[in-house]
Amino acid sequence: MDTNLQYPHRRYDPLRGRWVLVSPHRTQRPWQGEVSRTDAKPPLHYDPDCYLCPGNTRAGGKRNPPYSSVFAFANDYAALLPDSPAIAETGHPLLRAETERGICRVLCFHPDHSLTLAGMQVPDIVRVVEAWTTEFKELGARPEIRHVQIFENRGAMMGASNPHPHGQIWATEHIPDEAAAEVANQSAYRSLHNACLLCDTLKVELEQNQRIVCQNEEFVALVPFWAVWPFETLVLPRAHLGSLLEFKPTEQRGLADILKQLTSTYDRLFATSFPYTMGFHQRPTDGDLHPECHFHGHFYPPLLRSATVRKFMVGFEMLGMPQRDITPEAAAEQLRSAAGG
Repeated sequence: MDTNLQYPHRRYDPLRGRWVLVSPHRTQRPWQGEVSRTDAKPPLHYDPDCYLCPGNTRAGGKRNPPYSSVFAFANDYAALLPDSPAIAETGHPLLRAETERGICRVLCFHPDHSLTLAGMQVPDIVRVVEAWTTEFKELGARPEIRHVQIFENRGAMMGASNPHPHGQIWATEHIPDEAAAEVANQSAYRSLHNACLLCDTLKVELEQNQRIVCQNEEFVALVPFWAVWPFETLVLPRAHLGSLLEFKPTEQRGLADILKQLTSTYDRLFATSFPYTMGFHQRPTDGDLHPECHFHGHFYPPLLRSATVRKFMVGFEMLGMPQRDITPEAAAEQLRSAAGG
């Protein structure tokens, strides 16, 4: 790696079309800020007070079935509604509002309250991947739905309201800003180079082999050159796949395996149940083919130096541009070490 990258510089994120400030020398600064608690609780396989455990009554009053695998249901406190009424005109062009119809679903990964993706077996995670695929297919087929966002918030630090292993699926009438920016930049790259942006990215990353964290025959997990969060990772299929609907069984298992590898690596890095927000970006469901879109997963973990020190997006990050201290190369090296690679 060019040693000049050890000095302050900025890196371009071609997926978002933005720059990221990198300040490697700041890793030496003393820390007297917030230090989070990491009180470990003994594993609880069933919690009678958990509204996601099998057989329990949810906060909205409905009772869960005694499920033994994955379990999906409509969110009792959904952020979107399928029948929202039209929004009246405000009467001024600077004050714009639009109706946003949608559907919010919850997917319990496993009946065992104590598990995470890292603690689950690969066949169990395969069933989660299959359930994600079913949800994407059914929600995306609705004529009013143009985007299906699958995601997981893990840990109280990331705002998870319940520790039971679960994720969410929000299906929206419009393509959200983050996904729309990625679609636009992938489309522009395809028009300019007659190639896939993320296929080319993966090729470069495999050639340089500096930011790879773990891999299998179908998927690669890496710290992207333009990563914002300290230990952010990008999960890429080796094949050009637009959505979960194009996965063969081998690729479903490959995704399950890389998710277990990566989340287990995170947990080993700071010897803690690593918090993160994770989600998949895939082709929109607006009726177009979107050959530019390459399925990928984003992991955004907030931890910075240890299990108790987190990265905050404040100050210059909120008012100027994203900024990170540890370089993506150094982060990947630490993660590889934790993975045993």
